Amino acid sequence: MNALTRFAHSRTAWLILMMSAVALELAALFFQYVMELSPCVMCIYQRVAVFGLVFAGLIGVIGHRSRIARFIGLATWAISAIWGLKLAIELVDMQTNPSPFATCSYLPEFPSWLQLHEWLPSVFMPTGMCSDIPWEFMGVTMGQYMIVAFATYLLALVVFLIPALKKSV
Repeated sequence: MNALTRFAHSRTAWLILMMSAVALELAALFFQYVMELSPCVMCIYQRVAVFGLVFAGLIGVIGHRSRIARFIGLATWAISAIWGLKLAIELVDMQTNPSPFATCSYLPEFPSWLQLHEWLPSVFMPTGMCSDIPWEFMGVTMGQYMIVAFATYLLALVVFLIPALKKSV
């Protein structure tokens, strides 16, 4: 087994995925509660996508020795990163090309069985507008940084995919 395959089968690899996503969630809460920046609906949806990455990492941490668990973790990772990237691109488009016809809703449209904004409003209740750009660093908006973050998760997934699915020896 080569080094990348051993790493993909290790608890450490999945812990890195999980902890990097936790760091993004903590950063989001820092921006919201310390810097007092209001998250919009698209930001909240991106939080859910990042929680998907946390969950994917948790699946891998628990089941890193199981090929089936690694597959489920990889699938969750892929869905979360692709969905998050799509949302980040849409948000940046709303911010750079504002239109009265392309706006986001005031409340998230979660399924009736998963009303996160009602269960945990301090994390999942949007209070900002999608077209606002409340923060920039070095001329790059938060939405643009999230495009980079989700694209990086996808790139890591591509590198990680085949080694993680190989059978353990």
